[in-house]
Amino acid sequence: MSGRPHDALLRFDLADERRARVVADAVRVEEAGVAAVDDRSRTTVDREGATVVVRVDAADLVALRAACGTWTRLVGVAERTVGM
Repeated sequence: MSGRPHDALLRFDLADERRARVVADAVRVEEAGVAAVDDRSRTTVDREGATVVVRVDAADLVALRAACGTWTRLVGVAERTVGM
């Protein structure tokens, strides 16, 4: 992604492709908003079938941990909302 020294790949397996598409679309809109306030990490959200894939690049380990926590929560909230 950006050549930052630390990265993580988060994969969230959902029940089906429809759910994964809705969740990925819901959290993807947050990419620009988070990037506007966080200059130490960058994130992309994609979907592979029924799996939501979040790629995080960060300048340091603290930023990596924070970004992973943020995106894990965002995906979790979107998944719970879709299940309602």
